[in-house]
Amino acid sequence: MNQQTRLQALSTFLKAQRAKILPQSVGLASGTRRRTPGLRREEVAQLAGVSSTWYTWLEQGRDIKVSPSVLDAVARALQLTVDERKYLYALAQETGTGVGQGLPKDEPPKINPALKRILKELRSCPTIISDRRSHIVGWNEAAAHVFLDFEQIPYEERNLIRLVFTRKELRRLAVNWEHFVSGFLAIFRANYGQYVEDEWYEQFLSEMRQVHPDFHHLWEQSRVSSAPEVLLEFRHAKAGKMLFDLTSLQVSGSADLQCSIYTPDPNSATETKLRQLIDRPGSSVQP
Repeated sequence: MNQQTRLQALSTFLKAQRAKILPQSVGLASGTRRRTPGLRREEVAQLAGVSSTWYTWLEQGRDIKVSPSVLDAVARALQLTVDERKYLYALAQETGTGVGQGLPKDEPPKINPALKRILKELRSCPTIISDRRSHIVGWNEAAAHVFLDFEQIPYEERNLIRLVFTRKELRRLAVNWEHFVSGFLAIFRANYGQYVEDEWYEQFLSEMRQVHPDFHHLWEQSRVSSAPEVLLEFRHAKAGKMLFDLTSLQVSGSADLQCSIYTPDPNSATETKLRQLIDRPGSSVQP
């Protein structure tokens, strides 16, 4: 990510976060003359204890000097979460990992035997393992039955973000497709901020904006979270209504893998339906 792109991403993020905060939630009058939702720039500056001019320059994406203490104040004023703070610091100070070319284009990261065992044991929980670029590198049989038979998709095309926008099966699967996408985008944005020097992200985002008209809006509105928790309702073609709780976990190690586990809602018949789906004759999908 070059400097101009990084500062533009910072500008977009600050504007989006400012728009989310209700004036009355921070002790300010809502007023009747507000043309845009959320706080004004000068109000954020006041809450952060910085000059209005400085904050305006920061939000405009100007190349200005920022200190950790001032960023802390801005983060508090904008009520940022831990992941959102990391994202802010990475973009404002270019403090990502600096690992730009760490992922081979034609070879997925290796999954160790212990992780493979975990995938197999989670028989009633569809589970997907992806790398920091959201490429799917592992999955279990339950995931293949609920989502797609990923084995039939070439690795270079096996990107979670791309698949949820391109595959009609996944668009039809989720009752609220935008809610379904939001969890993946939250993780992707967290990684995007962490690896600010990896030019792959900008190339991928540019491609998605050009190919999928609805991507831009969803991306601009996406949260920042390395481990979002989401309740999802699916309408599976064979099993009908299914409810899952999504839990995302970081896998320790050098590959920066993400484990997304879909746990059947205990108050529904989802687990029973999933077992029937897997045990159905002729349904031997191998991950």
